[in-house]
Order: sequence, then C-alpha cells, then structure tokens
Amino acid sequence: MKDILKKTTAFFIAIILMLSNISCVFAEDNANLGLTSKSYVLMEESTGNVLVEGNSHEKLPPASVTKVMTLLLIFEALEQGKIKYDDMVTVSSHAASMGGSQVFLEEGETQTVKDMIKCISIASANDASVAMAEFLGGSEEGFVQMMNDRAKELGMNDTNFVNACGLDVDGHVTSAYDIAVMSRELIKNHPEIKEYSTTWQDTIVHKTRKGENEFGLTNTNKLIKQYSKATGLKTGSTGKALYCLSATAENENIKLIAVIMAAPDPTTRFNEAVKLLDYGFANYGIEQAGKKGDIVAEVPIYKGSEKTVRGKTAEDVSILIKKGEDAKIETKTETIPNITAPINEGDKIGEIVYIADGKEQGRCDIVAENSVDKINISEMMMRLLSIWCR
Repeated sequence: MKDILKKTTAFFIAIILMLSNISCVFAEDNANLGLTSKSYVLMEESTGNVLVEGNSHEKLPPASVTKVMTLLLIFEALEQGKIKYDDMVTVSSHAASMGGSQVFLEEGETQTVKDMIKCISIASANDASVAMAEFLGGSEEGFVQMMNDRAKELGMNDTNFVNACGLDVDGHVTSAYDIAVMSRELIKNHPEIKEYSTTWQDTIVHKTRKGENEFGLTNTNKLIKQYSKATGLKTGSTGKALYCLSATAENENIKLIAVIMAAPDPTTRFNEAVKLLDYGFANYGIEQAGKKGDIVAEVPIYKGSEKTVRGKTAEDVSILIKKGEDAKIETKTETIPNITAPINEGDKIGEIVYIADGKEQGRCDIVAENSVDKINISEMMMRLLSIWCR
C-alpha cells in the first residue's frame, strides 16, 4: 500500500512539474527567442499590443530607465506651457550631490531646460534629472509624487517611484510592461524626444563662478550606433537592477518598443533587445483601418433642431497584422444612447471598434460632424404638424 501511495504521489508531482515547466517556458519566451534576461517585453507603439513577453509584470528596480518618466513629465510641462526650453534651471546642492552617471553639475550652476534634457537623454545624468525634478516639482519628493500620479493615470500598476533618477533605493520598482507603457506615451505623443535620443555625441557648457568650460556628452545607448533602425530610448544599470534598456526602433510603417530588465551584462542587454526588435519587424506590420474624419455613423438626437447628426472618426486607426496572414478587418459602431441636444461639433457620440480574426484590434471615438442646437418651440410645432398631416 505504501509503495502504491509513493508511486501515485510521484506521478502527480511529475505531472505538476511538467505543467509548471510548460507554463514557465511560455512565460519566459513565447517567441522561442532564447532570451536569458529576467524580464522583457516587445510592444508595438501605435496599438500598444504586446507581441512577446517574459515575466513582464515582475516588479524590479529599473535603474536609469526611470528617467523615461522624468522626461515624459518634462515634455508634458513644455507642451502645457508650464516651462520653456530656454528657462534657466539652477542646480541645488542636493542635485549636485547625486552619484552614478552624471555631468558634474555644481551647486549654483545654471543650465537651460534644453541642455538639461540633453544631459538626461544622452548622458543619463542623475544630477540633471534631480535638478529638473526640483524645477518642476518644487522638490524631488514633490516631483516623485507627480511621477507616481502619472504612472497611475497610465495604468502602470507594477510601479512605485522613490526618486527621479533611478539610483538603487528600497521600494523603487517597476516592470518591463510598465516601462513599455511609459516609453510608448513619450515617443508617441512627444516625437521630439527623438532629436535627443538619437544623438550620439553633443556638448554642454558648464557655467559656474569659476568660469565656463565645455563638457562632452556621449549616448549610453550603443544601439544608436549599432542598429540602423534604433530611435532611442534609455539605458540603465545599477548593482541591484543589473542591466536594463528601453529600446525603440522603427522600420517602414511599424514602430516597436523592446524592454529588457535584469540582463546579466551590457552585451546581453543590447543583443536581446535586437532579437526582440528583429522578431517584431520580421513578423508584424501595420495596416491602416480607418482615417480621421471618416463618416461612420448617423445618430438620433433627442430635442434637437436636427433629428440626427453624422458621426466621424476622431483619429487615424492602425491595426497590427501578422505578416503572411490575410486578416479581414470588420467594424462595429457603439453609439451613446439618448443623446439630447444641444451638442457641439467634436462632442463624443460613440465609438467604432475594429475587429480582425474575431478579436478587437483597436477602437476610436466617434465625434459629431457638426453642432446641433436644441429645438425651439416654433420648430417643434412645425415638426408635430408635419407628423399630424401625414
């Protein structure tokens, strides 16, 4: 009886281990690329679709890839007019004290916002990152709160920032997936980052009480020189984080984001990012499913001077397709019920859903083509009279 029990137990343990291994193999490398980094993800920029992933939601220290969020907040502040490129930023003693990668800013030194962006994007400067954090947030702590608030807005559920530059500190974590999300937000909505992230070498001029001297900047992302499709974005490495990278690249009409976390060495970091990018370019493409302004619906308006309003698409819509597959794209409109006048041109009146191979591949707001006023008494009487006459 004991032998039977032992054999039965061993059988079930073997089954469990086998299933566990299958699950792990799939989670670690569902494209059979043989990657060894602890966590990674490949995302397509226009749709946000994940093409390859391995442990992509594991919370890990991100090192200087943290600066993707720092840069995102800087570019958003520029877009909103809160700061300007030629604003002067004064370096505090706290910012000047940062270790790790830096451009050796001195306390009291001033640099323009534009030059600070160069230092962060090209040289991964911790001192410049903290100086900009204090400039925007009043203090690094205030800026970190802004970082975490923005992360929540973007649905970065694996993330908690503790500083603005990525130096190792307990509790400062994110995931490969979340890095891809914030990288996508930066490159999609602020393409001007490419001016900095693709620059191999540049200079700044240190302006201190001792005088002025030129300081050289060299990009920490070797893919800019080694991979012809590379467009950025940010490297990172510390003792805890090991070697990390958010690599962006584009080819023809498709843009990809490859994130590597906890690679054992810098060569592996870059090589495995290239493997992901090459896989994406070889196997996927983008097809335009709809153009901004396409008329896709006619929606009834309650108490309107017009009975209906035509709905148009609010933006271009792209669909991710697998190369070699003839995907048939279908659409489905979902309009808001019981829309009551008045409505303004551009008001959202529904959504259009794009479906390929039975799966939703994207959706877009449907907005009113024109304004519709609320019906007045005389128009209402005329409308009722025409109904009665019929």
